[in-house]
Order: sequence, then structure tokens, then C-alpha cells
Amino acid sequence: MLQERPSANRWPNIIARREKLIADGTLVQKGGFYLFTKGVEFPSPSAAAAVIEGSSANGLIEWRTNDGRVLKDLDQGA
Repeated sequence: MLQERPSANRWPNIIARREKLIADGTLVQKGGFYLFTKGVEFPSPSAAAAVIEGSSANGLIEWRTNDGRVLKDLDQGA
């Protein structure tokens, strides 16, 4: 998401991290989305998803494999 969602105001740490990654060139706009230019470690899948989505997010259902499986299914061995 290029724009933070209105609900992001409740999560200032997400917005601050996102803005920092944009400012230092780690996140760049490409085709209407942000693309990572280098690897970044996050404390959880949800933290990473929240930075990308610009709001609170559940990384276990937001991250998907190329074949469409969600991280939660991989975590449960499905």
C-alpha cells in the first residue's frame, strides 16, 4: 500500500518504521506498491505485514507463498 490506512494512526511505531524505511531507500515505489531493496528483519510476520500495509496486520494470514498458501497454514504443517 502506498498510503497508510486511517487506522494506522493508532500505531505510530508502524508509521515511524515505514517512514524510516522509505527515507533510507529500503522501501521504494514500484508499480503502485512498495518493494524492499534489501533484506530487513522484523520481530514478527505481523510487524512486517503492518509496515507494508500501513496499518495493523496479521502476518500469519497476510503473507502468502507463490502458490497462494498463507503462512499460518505453513506453520501448522498444512
